[in-house]
Amino acid sequence: MEKTITDDGRVFIDMPSDPAQNPCLDCGACCQHFRVSFYGGESDAHPGGFVPDHLVVPINPVMACMKGTEMGHARCVALTGVVGESIGCSIYANRPSPCREFPVWMDDGSPNPDCQRLRAQIGKAPLGWKPAGA
Repeated sequence: MEKTITDDGRVFIDMPSDPAQNPCLDCGACCQHFRVSFYGGESDAHPGGFVPDHLVVPINPVMACMKGTEMGHARCVALTGVVGESIGCSIYANRPSPCREFPVWMDDGSPNPDCQRLRAQIGKAPLGWKPAGA
């Protein structure tokens, strides 16, 4: 797991592509649960934006969300694969800030309680503490 601190102090997280170190790759529960809302300027329709605009829905003049997640409890349009088995993100390198900021493990190495709750809802085993190297 690689953390990057942005100029404005936000922590962006990149998970490893190795399934042994990335429990997200056989889960995806968060990607079909949360409304993925973010500043509309993250859309590539705006200078400096990076989220593909054709996958974005405006919420108001300032905020947008990923298509499919408008009401919450629905699958993000960028989610690929079968939730609970094998998933991916078709825009991982260009995903919005909420996806970059959602931690599987907290700073102390404990599993994120939201992640644990959502994993349980799809029948996945709870996560243990962050493994070395993850």
